Amino acid sequence: MAGLTGLSLKAALDGLASKTFSSEEITRDHIAAVEASSALNAFVVETPDKALDMARASDARRASGDAGPLDGAPLGIKDLFCTDGVESTAGSMILRGFRPTYESTVTSNLWRDGAVMLGKLNMDEFAMGSSNETSAWGPVANPWRAKGDNANLTPGGSSGGSAAAVAAELCLGATATDTGGSIRQPAAFTGTVGIKPTYGRCSRWGIVAFASSLDQAGPMARTVEDTAILLRSMAGHDPKDSTSINAEVPDFASFCGKSVKGLRIGVPKEYRVDGMPPEIDALWEQGIAWLKDAGCEIVEVSLPHTRYALPAYYIIAPAEASSNLARYDGMRYGLRVDGGNLTETYENTRAQGFGEEVKRRILIGTYVLSAGYYDAYYLKALKVRRRIADDFDQAWQTCDALLTPTAPSAAFALGEKSDDPVAMYLNDIFTVTVNLAGLPGMSVPAGLDAQGLPLGLQLIGRNLDEGTLFSLGSAIEKAADFRAKPQKWW
Repeated sequence: MAGLTGLSLKAALDGLASKTFSSEEITRDHIAAVEASSALNAFVVETPDKALDMARASDARRASGDAGPLDGAPLGIKDLFCTDGVESTAGSMILRGFRPTYESTVTSNLWRDGAVMLGKLNMDEFAMGSSNETSAWGPVANPWRAKGDNANLTPGGSSGGSAAAVAAELCLGATATDTGGSIRQPAAFTGTVGIKPTYGRCSRWGIVAFASSLDQAGPMARTVEDTAILLRSMAGHDPKDSTSINAEVPDFASFCGKSVKGLRIGVPKEYRVDGMPPEIDALWEQGIAWLKDAGCEIVEVSLPHTRYALPAYYIIAPAEASSNLARYDGMRYGLRVDGGNLTETYENTRAQGFGEEVKRRILIGTYVLSAGYYDAYYLKALKVRRRIADDFDQAWQTCDALLTPTAPSAAFALGEKSDDPVAMYLNDIFTVTVNLAGLPGMSVPAGLDAQGLPLGLQLIGRNLDEGTLFSLGSAIEKAADFRAKPQKWW
């Protein structure tokens, strides 16, 4: 049966359950779509044989009446997740050829529930980037293009491969990770839905670490309900991860379509930044109007320490990265470039294995942790982080969730900001506070800009209250009626 790649995850699961088509059929359609999409560079490893084996096993389970919640659904996996026997590089040359002998907890949960793996998705190196241009395997091209312009655009980062693959209908959904906005910003740039759950909701075990106190796995898909279905399978307590939350995982999909009448929605005044494009502000106002029409009460709130979030993030995240990336020395796995002695081997391996952005962040992190600067920078950033979390705690006294823009602009051209790190870092201005506070955040596609490019709205919720975000997200999704798709050029 042709045309199966255009289905939502929910529709595909319904079709599989009714035996309208088989997992092998829908998987073959997706394999063909992936093979035809090399111009996007979304996949760095394709696993068609493994996918078909998993699909046939799924069909056998359905025939015996033993299907799981995701049985037969073809997914893409961000290359930050370790996958048993399948190359896992975190977008870095230093891990080229690394094939783990174990499976990350999140992907294990997906395979337990019957999902099918199409391959590994491109990403910014070690998840450090906002445009998917730092990958050792080259940049990902956004399936969307501006009106009358053939320039390739960024799909956002670091989960650019995940976002592009979902938007281009190469997979029914994808795993992603979010350290400072790396699920939500790419979702906004590609007209897809992405949710960063509460820190600890999904296990970090088997995910290559960037900043351990900020990293969190989450799903990307084409509808709010699809991300809810995926998150239920991905989430859960994991004794192998000391930061994993031992809390019940609800049926997130049951919150989709639920009435939001009476919910109080906070609008933080500090997010109205100078120089914000008028169309971003207009979309925000439209989102407020949609939620009002759905019966929500809109309240203005203050998050006074927001102005310090970006500098605090770019101290804390590189500090943790400098510690986490110290393990890549050419001694145990991955790239090894020999030198005249042990020190030269370390230096040569890291010089050739790490890209420029990763080196920059390691140097920043090492500097802020060094004697004489620890108190002035790192310790102060941790205090700011606490104040940011306190701001949210105060906001929850008057509201149930927050509504903000996801990103300060639509997708920009590849290369446009690659020579200006500060301009690139500013892409995270609306998203980093959520990671610093450990809260859940979701981006929902809500409109197009003047160039025909997608724009997203961000919802922020209380700890472990992803359910409210799914209810609000589906309300925005219904009101926005976003059905635009990129015109195929790849």
